[in-house]
Amino acid sequence: MKKIFTLIVSITLFFSCGSQEKVAIAKTSINYTPVDEKPKLVVGIVVDQMRYDYLTRFASKFGEGGFKRMIREGFNCKNNHFNYVPTYTGPGHASVYTGTTPKYHGIISNNWYDKDIKETVYCAQDDSIASVGTESDAGKMSPHRMLTTSFADENRLFTQMRGKSIGVAIKDRGAILPAGHAANAAYWFHGKDEGVWITSTFYTTALPQWVKDFNDSDAAESYFKVWNTYQPIESYKESGSDLNNFERGFKGKETATFPYDLEALKSENGGFDILKATAYGNSLTVDFAIAALKGESLGQDNDTDVLAVSFSSTDYVGHNFGVNSKEIQDTYVRLDRDLERLFNYLDETVGKGAYTVFLTADHGAVHVPAYLQSVNIPSGYLDYNDRKERFVAFLESNYGSKDVVENVSNNQIFFNKAKLKELNLNIHDVEQALVDEQIGYPNIAKVYTATTMNSTNYTTGIEALLQNGFNQKRSGDVIVVDDIAHIAYSRTGSTHGSGLNYDTHVPLLFFGAGINHGETYNKTVIPDIAPTISALLGISFPNGATGEVLGFVLD
Repeated sequence: MKKIFTLIVSITLFFSCGSQEKVAIAKTSINYTPVDEKPKLVVGIVVDQMRYDYLTRFASKFGEGGFKRMIREGFNCKNNHFNYVPTYTGPGHASVYTGTTPKYHGIISNNWYDKDIKETVYCAQDDSIASVGTESDAGKMSPHRMLTTSFADENRLFTQMRGKSIGVAIKDRGAILPAGHAANAAYWFHGKDEGVWITSTFYTTALPQWVKDFNDSDAAESYFKVWNTYQPIESYKESGSDLNNFERGFKGKETATFPYDLEALKSENGGFDILKATAYGNSLTVDFAIAALKGESLGQDNDTDVLAVSFSSTDYVGHNFGVNSKEIQDTYVRLDRDLERLFNYLDETVGKGAYTVFLTADHGAVHVPAYLQSVNIPSGYLDYNDRKERFVAFLESNYGSKDVVENVSNNQIFFNKAKLKELNLNIHDVEQALVDEQIGYPNIAKVYTATTMNSTNYTTGIEALLQNGFNQKRSGDVIVVDDIAHIAYSRTGSTHGSGLNYDTHVPLLFFGAGINHGETYNKTVIPDIAPTISALLGISFPNGATGEVLGFVLD
């Protein structure tokens, strides 16, 4: 009898567990927003050069309506990383929106050497089109070098082109690549002596009236004022001293210290271009984004629209002042208020719960190596001139000509294939010889060949990141990896580009329609964003997407 009772209990538990499992599976299978409840608007936000720790380090200075609102009401992916090298602006924006890496979308850097035309090209450059809104060549841009679709493209296709796609950023590439190939428009800021938002004939032959009206207003001019800290500078204990040796500052001002009189400094710092390198560049971006929301009636019908906003000024400030500066802290404190202003406008016009927002970055940044050295952390600066001299001597000694190498850029060496053939050299032998040579140079940590990238499947470590950033048709023949926290840059300000945590670990926040409340330390990667938004919208994934749907993010 006891055995029979035990058997009955076991069977009951088995079916009970099975039922629970079926419920869990069923819950997962319907874990996306129903088709008739899609958000009216998706706002994608990329903060240029935002390290993850800015979200935590400056938290005590944030208000309740910006970053904290996204965390409080939405989902926080705390262990989010780029899964490729190089971590630059062009590849970053392309990867966020296409759901894949440079290996497939083809934006291998901001600028790269084109092996076919034997010239360096820019990721958004398009000489076949004309500028709109300026007489300069600053508008001759398009996404034609991006090889895959973005989720904004797929939304356009899904809605039979009724759903709009608009890109907005200070930087052209920050607006163009996210908005996609089928975008209604992308707008970027042309500074110098004009201070206007422009576009190209890839999108339109004339600026819409709302853009003309914005340019005719004094919106940009209004920021030629004193930039001082938003909160008392003595309360900014989360950043270094204001006066130090690690910041560049602006021409015409002896020290890189607050306050900055932008009206007085503009003539020596590129006119309107000075605004790009201050917190006010982000404020101007929000001004224009709100004008775009209104002018294009985004989120006002049943076809989901996409607004891609990139905040470029955070990158300019970081390059100028470094990641530990009072200037970078104030820039994020002010950005937080600008985000609140944007969200409040969306609440009023699109409606709370009717729109979805994600926020991430295109890369992080390393601490200024000179600062790291001052506190005894291994770091340094690269001497490319010394490398070049040694390398040229090696080529001439071993091959009788330096012309066997056609170009060296982006930590890649490009061979002159015609010269190799002329000298009857085996390309694989030359590859390996260069690896053996380069690895002996100071501050070079690793060297790999294109043959290795094409023939070996890496799943972990820097090798996997290099492979995800390696495009067989566009990348070089030998790839060099520098030592940790060593950069080719001035001793003031900072930069980025590596596959190390300070460059790869960036925020990923979701909130709004269809988004769960919660957080995770599970690792997520940048290419996961586009498939997740695509799943939320019930549309096709971008055609080259390699990321995964973050099902736990979706309600």
